[in-house]
Amino acid sequence: MGTRDKRPTSTTDRIVTGGDNPVATAKGSAPPSPVSTTATEVQDFIAKMKSVAPSASGLPGRLIFAMDATMSRQPTWDMALSLQSDMFAVVKDIGGLDVQLVFFRGMNECRASRWVSDPGELARLMTTVSCRGGLTQLGRVLTHAAEETAKRRVNAVVFVGDAMEEDIDGVCAKAGALGLRGVPVFLFQEGCNPDVTRAYKEIARLTKGATCRFGAGSADELRALLRAVAVYASGGRKALLALSSRTGEKGAQLLLSQMSKGE
Repeated sequence: MGTRDKRPTSTTDRIVTGGDNPVATAKGSAPPSPVSTTATEVQDFIAKMKSVAPSASGLPGRLIFAMDATMSRQPTWDMALSLQSDMFAVVKDIGGLDVQLVFFRGMNECRASRWVSDPGELARLMTTVSCRGGLTQLGRVLTHAAEETAKRRVNAVVFVGDAMEEDIDGVCAKAGALGLRGVPVFLFQEGCNPDVTRAYKEIARLTKGATCRFGAGSADELRALLRAVAVYASGGRKALLALSSRTGEKGAQLLLSQMSKGE
């Protein structure tokens, strides 16, 4: 659990601002292929999505996939690695999806990858990261997302974590600024710490996003929720409504319900 340090390697690393400290752009090497769902499951879901309207812009949606990579997060990181390919599979008939991996760990380390458009690349980036002890840096993630969407629109932010160790008012101010830019944050909380739940709910409210708890045995639920967020990032609320009404996907229904409460 975090005993080795495989840092992403790159010949074109750059520094981008991400709050009080820089967020370094990291490129991945080429570790083994990612774990994916069965071919039948992916084909069935794609078949259901063919009636969903494509993205109005004609450009791929952009989603920031942010994760707490402090020491307690290793099991969730491994779960997310096994599920992330679904985010790409379900949206290729809608308009596509570009994903940027952002993670924080250790003492003030917060990194953002280049934007990638296929699950293999995202998996390679994720497998270069080992978890380290440290405190949360969600505020930096939100600031980075605001700066990225100022360059070109970011359609959604996903955050997976279990803690909130920052000044909540300061983080909420950054969430509010991101919300004004029209970028919803979808926060997935492992565990049931009530203080974390309150913080995540407020961030979701300020950005018109959603929040949900999950556990180590909730892989199917997390998969459905990540699919729904990917559909939203690629095709907007219209696509998410279509996913809910035409396929009955519980993940889409839950996100729509949460997003409506924030309005």
